[in-house]
Amino acid sequence: MELNSKKIAVLCNYALLPERVGGMDYFFWEFDTICKANAIEVDWYFPNVGSHGKYAEMNCINCQNEIESHFLNSNFQDKGYSHLITHFVELCTPFFYKVKKKSDLKIIAVDHNPRPLGGYSLKKAILKKLKGILFSRYIDQFIGVSNYTVNEIINDFGSQVASKSKTIYNGVVIDAILQRKTRNIIHPRFLVASHLRESKGIQDLIQAVSLLPIFIKEKIAIDVYGDGPYKGKLIQRIREHNLSNFDFKGSHPSLKTVYQEYDYLLQPTHMECFSLSILESLAANVPVITTAVGGNEEAVENGFNGYICEASKPVELSKIIEKVYLGEQSIAINTRELIANRFSLEKMVKEHFKIVC
Repeated sequence: MELNSKKIAVLCNYALLPERVGGMDYFFWEFDTICKANAIEVDWYFPNVGSHGKYAEMNCINCQNEIESHFLNSNFQDKGYSHLITHFVELCTPFFYKVKKKSDLKIIAVDHNPRPLGGYSLKKAILKKLKGILFSRYIDQFIGVSNYTVNEIINDFGSQVASKSKTIYNGVVIDAILQRKTRNIIHPRFLVASHLRESKGIQDLIQAVSLLPIFIKEKIAIDVYGDGPYKGKLIQRIREHNLSNFDFKGSHPSLKTVYQEYDYLLQPTHMECFSLSILESLAANVPVITTAVGGNEEAVENGFNGYICEASKPVELSKIIEKVYLGEQSIAINTRELIANRFSLEKMVKEHFKIVC
């Protein structure tokens, strides 16, 4: 596609950490590449800067953890931006009004944020509706990373945003993910790949394991990849249940080579928009046991490429794990094909690029 030279700004409230290279990092790198190839210059505003991966080749601006105020004070209106894209930035706030007051650039807001399992409090729900009335008019397009997310954007901010909201699924680098060749039907290996915070529901998994028959509890092993503020409490719960099944591996720079060592991913999360861990695991031909929250059911079909249970239901989760561990139920298909067809990084990048080209 032949394009006149243009310039866009991308605001990402996303810390650049070399020890945590995830799906969004790959997206940012490839989006920058396709923009450059089509004569679009991109200024990237991050809370910090990094030189790992392709970040050294990008025009990254260090906002020192104040990306919104930094952008507003950067004389952006004089830089010739045609578009402003935001990632991991709160929607429908005065920030968007302040941007539009200075410039007529087109604003695209991408929503990655999950909603709480029980919904917002009445006070917060009303506040979001009010923000939608006041500030949604200043956002030209809302992008949700799943159909669930788009529905929640409309629920949060009002029906007036429906006509300018669309889904662009998260995607993963299929070729970079090593594929498991064969699975253990009996006594499979399990992993968890998650930030360790309460909303990820790993405390439910601990309780679920404690409910397993003794002969299973004595043998089942679960490796946990990730770190976070809830780790101490999780270890405390494991001790309270007198369990020795969990091995905390810490953060891993690239889980793409790790998934294929396991038979199932366990993700008992309470809130999720659209999990890259689930997509990566399925791309590695590793089925997923997860919960019916967020966009999980848009990638995982119960009994087809994984198993779905209700969130915060350890008894239900325990029963699934028991049956899978004993080989009483298993996933037969290669789970990689669905991801390659529907949720590739290439497709995600192309869909986002269409918005600015």
